Amino acid sequence: MAKIGFIGVGNMGGPMALNLLKAGHNVKVFDLSEAAVKICVDAGGEAAKSASDAAKGVNIVVSMLPKGDHVRGVYLGDEGAIAAADEGTLFIDCSTIDVDTAREVAAAAASKGMMMVDAPVSGGVGGAAAGTLTFMVGGPAGAFEAAKPILEVMGQNIVHTGGSGNGQAAKICNNMILGISMIAVSEAFVLGEKLGLDHQTLFDIASTASGQCWSLTTYCPVPGPVPTSPANNDYKPGFTGQNMLKDLNLAQEAANSINADTALGKAAKELYEKYASGDGAQMDFSGIINMIRNS
Repeated sequence: MAKIGFIGVGNMGGPMALNLLKAGHNVKVFDLSEAAVKICVDAGGEAAKSASDAAKGVNIVVSMLPKGDHVRGVYLGDEGAIAAADEGTLFIDCSTIDVDTAREVAAAAASKGMMMVDAPVSGGVGGAAAGTLTFMVGGPAGAFEAAKPILEVMGQNIVHTGGSGNGQAAKICNNMILGISMIAVSEAFVLGEKLGLDHQTLFDIASTASGQCWSLTTYCPVPGPVPTSPANNDYKPGFTGQNMLKDLNLAQEAANSINADTALGKAAKELYEKYASGDGAQMDFSGIINMIRNS
């Protein structure tokens, strides 16, 4: 069993840390939220005094943080996790951040002779709790193989995407597809409504025809056709509009940095900016259908 420091045990990181504890690993946790730390301590974890303390005396450090600035702050500098960690520590950052930051922090770890992977996730809070997340892992092959047994405790699909930063690249490309497709599905259902087409009828056709996609068949934005979708629970979030906007912003920042033409990604970002400027920020991203319906 590994000794693991876990930095960031909020909505996503908390369930992930709990799964590591259930698997019998020793887990030392840190979060700015005392309540979040307490949940893990009550499950058998140990509370760390700080992020750097969480990195001391462990074999592996896992982090799940909101932004690239937070990742830099936790890992870099004289008081950072890389400086505090023992020689040979493996770092696994599961945050969704910009590619440049992921590569900068991985290079800092490598300069100290340590291995690091960027391993952003897909699957939401439900997947974190169930241990069914998909991990998109960037980093050297040796670091990927070292991280894989730990990631397999927290997820079902562990994919090596290539070098450092490529996990982040895969995540933002995937979520750009997701944001665009959810808008397309939502527009189609609103158009169908206005043309007198029943929701279930449109779903039955599109889900077995060329319009089939995850946003339709797994996460349908109207109540009824997919009982487990947030549309059937007042759009309470599995993945908020604010989080979708964050990922679309990351995609556009990456596209602009390399002069890639992503016109639909840009349009999706602008629509989610409008959605997240109101109640949509903390509602499920599929709730954008209501904004489209009322616009």
